[in-house]
Formats: sequence, C-alpha cells, structure tokens
Amino acid sequence: MSNSQSDQDVAVTRFAPSPSGDLHVGGARTALFCWAFARGRQGRFVLRIEDTDRKRSSDAAALGFQEALLWLGIDWDEGPMPDGSTRGDHGPYFQSERLELYQSHMDRLLEADLAYHAFDSSEELDAKRAAARAEKRPYRYDRAGLQVDRQERFARAAAGEPHVVRFRTPDEPITIKDEVLGEAVLPAGEVDDFVIRKADGYPTYHFAVVVDDALMNVTHVLRAQEHFNNTAKHLVLQSALGFEHPAYGHLSLIFNPDGSKMSKRDKDKAIRAAVKSAGLASPPDGTITQEAFDAWLGDKKSQLDHDALVAMAQALDVTLPEINVADFERSGYLPEVLCNFLSLNGWSPGNDLEKFDNAFLARNFDLSRVQKTPARFDRDKLLAFNLDAIQAMPEDEFRARARAHGMRFHPQFMDALTTEQFDLLADASRERSKTLDDMFKTNGWLLLEDDRLSWPISKPVRKAMLKGETPGWTILQQVVALLERIEPFEGAALERELTEWAEDACDGNLGKIAQPLRIAVTGGPVSPPIFDTLAMLGKERCLLRIARCLEVMEGAAASS
Repeated sequence: MSNSQSDQDVAVTRFAPSPSGDLHVGGARTALFCWAFARGRQGRFVLRIEDTDRKRSSDAAALGFQEALLWLGIDWDEGPMPDGSTRGDHGPYFQSERLELYQSHMDRLLEADLAYHAFDSSEELDAKRAAARAEKRPYRYDRAGLQVDRQERFARAAAGEPHVVRFRTPDEPITIKDEVLGEAVLPAGEVDDFVIRKADGYPTYHFAVVVDDALMNVTHVLRAQEHFNNTAKHLVLQSALGFEHPAYGHLSLIFNPDGSKMSKRDKDKAIRAAVKSAGLASPPDGTITQEAFDAWLGDKKSQLDHDALVAMAQALDVTLPEINVADFERSGYLPEVLCNFLSLNGWSPGNDLEKFDNAFLARNFDLSRVQKTPARFDRDKLLAFNLDAIQAMPEDEFRARARAHGMRFHPQFMDALTTEQFDLLADASRERSKTLDDMFKTNGWLLLEDDRLSWPISKPVRKAMLKGETPGWTILQQVVALLERIEPFEGAALERELTEWAEDACDGNLGKIAQPLRIAVTGGPVSPPIFDTLAMLGKERCLLRIARCLEVMEGAAASS
C-alpha cells in the first residue's frame, strides 16, 4: 500500500524497541501482534528504534532486531532496513536523529507553561525520596522547580546550568481506556510532574514516544502490560500538545512454566546453578578470569555477558534456555513455528485451533481475543510443534533448510561433508529431528578424525559389545571381511549384503550386528540407520574405526 493513502483510512501500528540487546521473544510477540493487526486491516506497520538511552543503545542491536524480525517473516512498511536504506515518509526512524523535532514541541510546552525547567540536584531529590520512605508514603515531586521565578528559570537554562524539564501534570483524574484490560481511573495527584527532558538534553521515553506516535500517525499502540501505568503520562502529554489519543492495548507478559518471568537473566541463573552443583571455586579453563568469577558469584544481581555465558555453558555442558529470537534460530526452530507458538501465548483464534501460519493470524487477529493473564511458555509444546512441521516437510525442503542452518551455525561440519554425504545425512535424520540443529548436534562422530574416536564403556555399550553368549565384539570381528568386499559401499548394497550375512550368522537377527557396527563407527549407540551411517563414513574410515574399536573391546573383555 502506498504511503500516499490517507492515514485517516488505515490502522497504523508500530514496534519501537530499545536497541540494548537481542530481541526477546516477548518483544517479538508484540511485534507480531502489531504486524498482524495492521496487515489484517490493510494498514501500515512501522519499525522505530528508540535509542535515546545512549549508554545502552548500540547499532549492532538495532540491526539485530531488524534481522530477527525479517527471519520471523515480519516485514514493515516504514522504518530502517538492514542494508542501511529507509522506507517511509515519516522518518528519521531512529530517535537519536529526531532531536530537533522533539525540541520544537518541548519549546511549545515551555512557552505555554505546561512544562518547566527544574534545577534540583540529585542529592536534594535523593533526600526527599528517603524522607518519603521513612514516612512510608509514596514519593511525589513537590514542584520545587516552580518556586523559581519563570524568567529566572529560562535565564538559568539558557546560561547552561544543569537542569531537567518537567511536565506540569494537570491536577485531575486520568482515565485510561484500554482495548484489552478495560478502563482504569488514576486519581488526581497519582501522576506527579515527571521529567520529559533529561539533564543530557535527550528527551525521556515518555516525551519522545508521544511525539513520534503523533507524527507517524500511529492509531493503535499495542505493547506490554508493564507500560500500562505509563499510558497516563502519555495521555496528558498528548492533550497538552494537541495530539489525538491512539487506541491502547496492553499485552500480558510471557512467563516460564513455573510462573517466573521469562527473562534474559534465566541464562545466568542456569550457569549459577551449574556452578553451585559442581561446587566450583574457580572458573573453568578458558572462560573468564578468577577476578571476574569471584565478582560475579559475590553479586547475585550481576550477569555474565553473552560471550562469557556461552563459554561457561560449553565448559560445564549446560544447555542455555532460549530467551531471544536469535537463540531459537540458533537452536534450529523454524520461524513459522515460533510465530505460530508465540501467537498462542496471549491470543486464541478459537475453535481449539492451534496450527496456523502468519497469513491466517493477519486475517483473524483481533484484540477481543487477547488474554489478560500472563501466558506460560511451554517449551515441550513448542518442540512438539517443531517436530511436526519438520516431519511434514518434503525431503528437498528439509535438505535446503538444514543446509542453510548448517552453513550459518556449523560451517566446519558443512566443510567436512560432500554434497552427497550431507544429503544422505539429512534424509536419514529428518524423521527423528525435532529441530534443524539436531542432526548437527547428534552426528559429531562424522567430523572426528578416525584416530580420535573413543568408546566409553557405558551401560548400552557394555550390553551390546561385551555381554551375552556371543558378545557383539566377536560378531564384529566376523563381519570385517564382508565389509572389505562390498562394492559399491552404499546404502542399498550394504543393506542387501549385511541382511543376507545376518540370516546365516545371526539367525536372521540383524540387530546383533547392527548395534556393534554402530558403536564401532560412531562411538555410541545412537546414529542414523546403520546402512546410511556406514555409507556416509565410507569403507576406509569404517574399517579403520572398527579395527581400533576391536582393540579396545578385546582389552575390556579381557579385564572384565
């Protein structure tokens, strides 16, 4: 739809993240609902980057948000694009580039005495907050800034004296009408004179978001419930600036199954639990310094950065919980499945329908079916959804998507396989893969150099190789000569020859040789079908591994 179409005719929504980290799935769900609401009404969806917090904002995070949204299939009509270009006529779409716009509207409020410069020091404000706590009453700004003469306020601000700008909140009740939560009334005095420009000259979130929503013609603001109380501030600012009020709908939070808030801190908690369980007094080698480790353990509120978390997780063999969209992509979830699942975390299409795509969501999404209570993120259900989608895929599509995933996240794995080997592995793995990552995580034996493969004597290995009247390793000895003769060394020939051999040597029980072979060439009891496994490795590598395995098993049998 062209931007020339009258904004009065369409619904306009926006997603406005602060670029201070990766895109959380809760934020992704907000973006998805905003996108669906606009798309289902032939409207416009705007992406805006709220980067006025200069200490926490980064260009890398802003780009990451854009890439995460596009991976999910969420596109936008206005806003910055990953290639550096911009769509839309209401930019700039980075708040840090809109300061002159904010200043012009700030000046209007100051000239009309609807806002004022305030010169209170941090120490003065801290003392007043402490007094309020001591008296067990909520802190409200006491309008000390207005005790300074108006002309003096402007002169001191013009002279460069440090100050903030506060909005002069009307002394009257504020009514919030919410499309999801209903109506709420805040009594007069509940909202004090809040800051709308910080001492560094940047507008606060409250002021910038109001100006941007108005100038970008946003008609519907859908955001998390944690912003509900902020809406009162935004309503009074809109009235003071002469802006129309958009419709508001506040979305429930996403919780873990145990009722805790699903947050980025969950990763840090997982590492802390592993460190405590292992009784570690020092960090694993190659992770973080002892000083950083001690400081982190000593401060429960601190969090390790991403690189440190990943290093610690690898060293401690911990699977970090997926929290951000990038985590789910890296873990091999399908974007369409994640969108489907996120939609059900806070909205229902009715009629017990659970499986649908983004197009269906856009056609059917409505605020009347958005739930008010927190959603519970059921990871088992998400994994089941993903498994169903993978198993329903045509073979060629799974190959293509698994190859793309491997090229991005497992380049060394991909470099080690020929196209034929990869296709064989993908075909053998599809039906048992819950994610695109499973075939890479569970088939590391393919990458190992033959002389580095080992055979830990686990319970399944002991049962298959060392137990019974005819232990598996002795059967393995007998089949080596057959493997040496089989040509071509490929699945069909291997299946035919080994099945015939098992008829005579194992009373037709192919499992008696299949499991010992699997253990010998992979190091463990789990792999794709044995004929595919052997073919992927090739004859030379299989025979080398079998010879080394037999040495280990003979030694284990002799000592048992």
